[in-house]
Amino acid sequence: MVVLHNHLLEGRARMSPETLKVQIIQKAWEDAAFKAALLSDPKSAILDAFGIAIPESIELKVVEETPTTYYLVLPPNPEDVSSDPSNVGLMW
Repeated sequence: MVVLHNHLLEGRARMSPETLKVQIIQKAWEDAAFKAALLSDPKSAILDAFGIAIPESIELKVVEETPTTYYLVLPPNPEDVSSDPSNVGLMW
């Protein structure tokens, strides 16, 4: 998924990144139009649905698994994230 700063979520009653992920997935399952928007333009879809702007410096890709297609996402190595001073407080 994406790496987010905690402060991005403050406008949503300090929603945690994990809570946001769950809400995005649930909305995509329930709302076909949101799912289509999320797959084609995830930043705009999240902004429209949740009021959360993902910074330009973050690339966000949304993919959909199928019964026969699975994705294994490797998160950043914590050592790499913690060694870069610009990444202070990053998480998803």
